[in-house]
Amino acid sequence: MSLVRDLADQIVAAHVKDDVCLPIPTYSISSPPPQIDNEHAADHYELAGALASIEMGFIECDAKVLGKAWSRMAHQDGGFNPSKWPSRPEHFDLLPWTRNMNPNAFAECPQRLGLYAVMPDADSVKRAIEAEVPTVQLRLKSDDRRLIRKQIAQSVEAVKGSKSLLFINDFWQEAIEADAYGVHLGQEDLAVADLDAIRSAGLRLGLSTHGYAEMVYSDRFCPSYIAMGAVFATNLKKMATAPQGLGRLYKYAQLMSHYPLVAIGGIDETSIHAVAQSGVGSVAVVRAINGSSDPKAAVKRLQELMKT
Repeated sequence: MSLVRDLADQIVAAHVKDDVCLPIPTYSISSPPPQIDNEHAADHYELAGALASIEMGFIECDAKVLGKAWSRMAHQDGGFNPSKWPSRPEHFDLLPWTRNMNPNAFAECPQRLGLYAVMPDADSVKRAIEAEVPTVQLRLKSDDRRLIRKQIAQSVEAVKGSKSLLFINDFWQEAIEADAYGVHLGQEDLAVADLDAIRSAGLRLGLSTHGYAEMVYSDRFCPSYIAMGAVFATNLKKMATAPQGLGRLYKYAQLMSHYPLVAIGGIDETSIHAVAQSGVGSVAVVRAINGSSDPKAAVKRLQELMKT
């Protein structure tokens, strides 16, 4: 274990200032520390990469994925180099084919979806479209199926004749019925949503991810775009993981650059420029538009900040 410990220490020392490190959570009997699989690891590089990742605050599933990536990088790139960081698809065993070669790929969307407004109802969707937001998502919170259908139908109607693209969060069946442009799903939805029905209907599919493990898993489905977050703290949605920060976002965007990418979570005027510089082609905002008394001016200002 001394060799593994030494390699892990080298990785941590090389990247401790890279803004990829998060505070390690406090562990307890009910929330034990992550386990490192000594028996099934391919080699000491994998163990060292996983151990270093845990010490940098990555959750267990992400640490395991990173461990394997460190091992592949060491073998593929001619040896172990702690100053590097796994950043290529082959390091993470991502699918090698292009979208055109994958028969199960979802319909394409623009590589750069631009400013992405997440709105709580059809009225706010309409305001966002009138403000000429390139991409809009209806994130409606309701169990009333009649209301859900009505809100989705109104949102789809509002987008007609505009240049805006509309995604429906969660309610994929109603989105298919209303002939929406696309659907956005969380990781938990993948087990219950009829992905074949969404694909057959020609709807685009966006997937939320919160770290390496979920990005690698999402790649299996070849979605239309991948959303990455939460970049910063947000009170609008309870997150299972800590805010990922800019350092990790930049790493994620580099790895997944073959997809259209959306950064989301706590982004406002003060941070949107730095987020846009990560390489993502889209930045999602909620309150920055919905909370503005002049949505059109807010949209123009945010788009200017994305470009500068």
